[in-house]
Amino acid sequence: MKYYIIAGEASGDLHGSNLMKALLKQDDKADIRFWGGDLMQSIGGDLVMHYKERQFMGFAEVIFNLRKILGLIKFCKSDIEKFQPDVIIFIDNSGFNLRIAKWAKELNYKTHYYISPQVWASRANRVDKIKRYVDAMYCILPFEKAFYDTYDYDVNFVGHPLIDAIADRPQIDLKSFRKEHQLSDKPIIALLPGSRKQEITKMLGIMLSLVNSFKDYQFVIAGAPSQDYDFYKSFIKQDNVSFISNKTYDLLTISTAALVTSGTATLETALFKVPQVVCYKANAISYQIAKRIITLKYISLVNLIMDREVVTELIQGDLNKKRLKKELTAILQTEKREQLFLDYYDLELKLGGRGASEKTAELIFNAIS
Repeated sequence: MKYYIIAGEASGDLHGSNLMKALLKQDDKADIRFWGGDLMQSIGGDLVMHYKERQFMGFAEVIFNLRKILGLIKFCKSDIEKFQPDVIIFIDNSGFNLRIAKWAKELNYKTHYYISPQVWASRANRVDKIKRYVDAMYCILPFEKAFYDTYDYDVNFVGHPLIDAIADRPQIDLKSFRKEHQLSDKPIIALLPGSRKQEITKMLGIMLSLVNSFKDYQFVIAGAPSQDYDFYKSFIKQDNVSFISNKTYDLLTISTAALVTSGTATLETALFKVPQVVCYKANAISYQIAKRIITLKYISLVNLIMDREVVTELIQGDLNKKRLKKELTAILQTEKREQLFLDYYDLELKLGGRGASEKTAELIFNAIS
């Protein structure tokens, strides 16, 4: 069978790579063409375009880059027509993917969606489009199936693929890892400022402003695979800061606490049982637009899944040095840490068991065979 997969960012690349592995187990003759990243490329198939070529964060950035985005959509449609896949698999990235899904469905391509767009967060009217343009939806968050049920749309809850990604990661020798990256014996505070240049620029400076206030700890920046060290180094003005690229899971394994930009990384940090403070600051225009259309009580996946505040969220104006210092101090203290560990275990239970990628691949293969 011929599979065309479209993923649009680092997390989509991770989940796409695991789905590709599972598809190849189901269909050893699978011909896979994809939009993704290094992880998907390592599995095989043909990479059409790397996600770092089309990363736009927030409403304002999308508007400013609209011409480029429209050109990419046109190119994607042309590439699909040349490939003639048996199925198109969309991974998250709704702004781009739903436009392709509409066009694809009109041309009678089979359309499957892995990792639902966050229609439960804003613009729920997109559910009508999903129902029309998507043949099958595979959800990874436990509350999504109930949400779609209210719209009379039957979806599959397959569990969260991060459970497998984290469980199957190669184990590291902690002493060797510290030595390799020239880390001291001090406890580590991991900084996860995101993967896009816009969000790193907004987040990393305020995170690093705490370094001199916590001299008994070593701060380590988790570099995104899509960005070079030269981009990060302009933010680093203190001595007690290290940088490790593309090894976030290894870094979390040895971290005492973390400052994390809102997104998939908040859930990854929780699954590694690392106490965290969630940070978010956007372009002022994008934030004002988002505030008017997003109806959620929380922005982090941890709190959304638990439906209560488990981790502290510092958003926009609340993300300042004084508040961040206070909240980091709190998660370094025993009482707060113990409560977070208990909540993290409850969170993992809610996410379901292992095998999300395998379940999804089997359902897709059976549907198109």
